[in-house]
Amino acid sequence: MNRWSRLSIQVPWWGFPSLGSMVFVLLLAMFSPVQANSVTVTGVRIGGDDVNTRFVLDLSGDVVFSTVIQGVPPRLVVELPEVRFDLPQNARSNVRGLVKEFRYGINNKGKSIVSIDLSSTASIKKAELIPKKGSRPSRVVIDLVATVDAPKNPELKPASVDANPRPSGAVRTVVIDPGHGGVDPGAISPRKTQEKDVVLEFGKALRDALSQSGAYRVVMTRDTDVFLSLRDRVAFARQNQADLFIALHADIFRGQTARGLTVYTLSDTASDAEAEALAQKENRADIIGGIDLEHANEEVADVLIDLVQRESKNHAKLFSMKVVAEVKKVASVTGKPIRSAGFVVLKAPDIPSVLIELGFLSSREDEALLLSQEWKDKTADAFAKAIDAYFAANAVLTTGTPEPIDAAPLP
Repeated sequence: MNRWSRLSIQVPWWGFPSLGSMVFVLLLAMFSPVQANSVTVTGVRIGGDDVNTRFVLDLSGDVVFSTVIQGVPPRLVVELPEVRFDLPQNARSNVRGLVKEFRYGINNKGKSIVSIDLSSTASIKKAELIPKKGSRPSRVVIDLVATVDAPKNPELKPASVDANPRPSGAVRTVVIDPGHGGVDPGAISPRKTQEKDVVLEFGKALRDALSQSGAYRVVMTRDTDVFLSLRDRVAFARQNQADLFIALHADIFRGQTARGLTVYTLSDTASDAEAEALAQKENRADIIGGIDLEHANEEVADVLIDLVQRESKNHAKLFSMKVVAEVKKVASVTGKPIRSAGFVVLKAPDIPSVLIELGFLSSREDEALLLSQEWKDKTADAFAKAIDAYFAANAVLTTGTPEPIDAAPLP
């Protein structure tokens, strides 16, 4: 029984509902949100072979979903909002290719999960929603491709691992993470500029600026238009032994008057409501990544993570100050340019990590700058100077283990 079947209407003595009651019910029906479980999964189709396999869910309506490959043996986990499953009894027996077995149900967060056991290590080549059209159902389509070389630690499987080994000597590794990508465009401006495109282009400009000195090993989580989960981005940074992780975004969040760059560091509680709202928006499609302490004593694990993460947060705050100091010389920053929030992508406990909102696509001025090669080059140069100053100030060891920094006041 849905909630509308329980709604009672006051009926006048002559037997018809009043006009006011009818209008009230119509307004409720028009403006109330659709129930989470009003979408039904009606079919599962699997095609392909042991190298390339397509997994398809047929649904009665469009949904937002996320995917991640994890564990040993490998599993593909598809997370959906709460939906109903109305599948034929033999649906789970029709497996082939890379799909060995699958299960489905509701997790303790109220999300619907499809857990797919894979016959070998694989990566997600494409994951997309094909919207409902006419009599054709909505479809979640996931293309899997077998991978030859699995990473040494499958629990920390990155989207891709840089082929070059970590250099010896004093060279530091900087991981640049352009947000969104592939089926996830991120923010889209009123003039159709997509966040995933502008942050990728700036990421390339920053990579080029850092590579000129030869002082850094620079790797990007993505250098093409592909989708990566938040967990994979964190795992990629740890797999590459990053000394610094820089996530790049360009959101539409406040009003059209909002302009400039903002640097976010990790916080258990956000520095303000606006930062927390943005963090929740960016985190909505994924789960927290991090180190594997599954078999450790819970209290010991909590203390270890807290100590390492506290040190990483201090380094990230120091770097954020360096960034703002350099960027202010060449570009605009917001009125409160250093903030903190609980972004999933910043939660690698052992890596100083920042998320940088380069500007607001809701601002015509910011949008024009984000599309300007001149702005990208000079701002990337400012970032490079900030990175130089940061490593000079905190003397990070070549092992990637940070030494304690001076107890200077931090914002």
